[in-house]
Amino acid sequence: MAAVLALTCKDAAAGFGPPANPAFGSNAANASSWLAGAHAGYNWQQGAAVFGFETDLQATHLNSTMSGGLTHSPPIIPLPASDFASTTALIEYYGTVRGRLGWSAGQWMFFGTAGAAYGNVELSSTFSTLGLRTFSQTSEQKIGWVVGAGFEYLLRPNLMLSLGYQYVDLGRIGISSTTTGISGPSSVTLSQAATVHAQFQTVMAGMSWRFAPGSSSPWAGGYAGGQGGGAWGNNTAATYASSQFTPSDMRLKRDIGLLARRDDGLGLYSFKYVWSDTVYVGVMAQEVALLYPDAVQRDDLTGYMAVNYTRLGLQPMILR
Repeated sequence: MAAVLALTCKDAAAGFGPPANPAFGSNAANASSWLAGAHAGYNWQQGAAVFGFETDLQATHLNSTMSGGLTHSPPIIPLPASDFASTTALIEYYGTVRGRLGWSAGQWMFFGTAGAAYGNVELSSTFSTLGLRTFSQTSEQKIGWVVGAGFEYLLRPNLMLSLGYQYVDLGRIGISSTTTGISGPSSVTLSQAATVHAQFQTVMAGMSWRFAPGSSSPWAGGYAGGQGGGAWGNNTAATYASSQFTPSDMRLKRDIGLLARRDDGLGLYSFKYVWSDTVYVGVMAQEVALLYPDAVQRDDLTGYMAVNYTRLGLQPMILR
């Protein structure tokens, strides 16, 4: 039956060709980036125990970008130039406010930390096929949480070096969009959905200047400094879907001729629509409704039926 739809070389030369065959697919990505920022905090010390709070703010460019991932049913190789899918999730800064608890040993201090995190998360996605295009984007200020650990070294009484790790989770955001248009005899609907889990990990080295360091409590007091390092994560995923419904109600057709029957009993016909002299090869919705009801859509106003050829594994043919 594939030969009936593909037709012969002679038929193709006479002007047969496929109508709408929209793309669909999915994709996923994550990112890595640099970090640079500043921090400030205050410590108290009792014996070897050190406890306090710290806040920091980092610039970054954690950009999860993906494109492609589209296919057709049946496949088209190479993909048409009109097929395009791209999704991007971006974090350009984040900050934290944390409590810290550590244990000192001479010039070394090891600590754990936890608290609140905040940042801006951007998400955008575009899906295009058959000359149709759907687009969506959002930008949200998010508040989440952070945990981490690290160590500091007193290089001098008023100068300390640090190396720290943070696990940051700013939550999830999602977008979706849909568009419907006409391609040839078919009504084509494109839809897309994208999500990002703004979760990432960081490793940063820093230097801090301590204010008025005390001799009896070498870690106590306020401090401020800068840090830099790297981040990775920001997991992003997107799906791109399409459905193609072609008017196939026999009440909208004329000059109907049976060409062949598939093994499942579904007939393949040549016909013209009542409003056109173009000759098509395809199916009749009334027959499809008996064998594959999930591939048929009925208009609530007129009662006319259309067929999703993709669900049948077929493509209607047009004689121009």
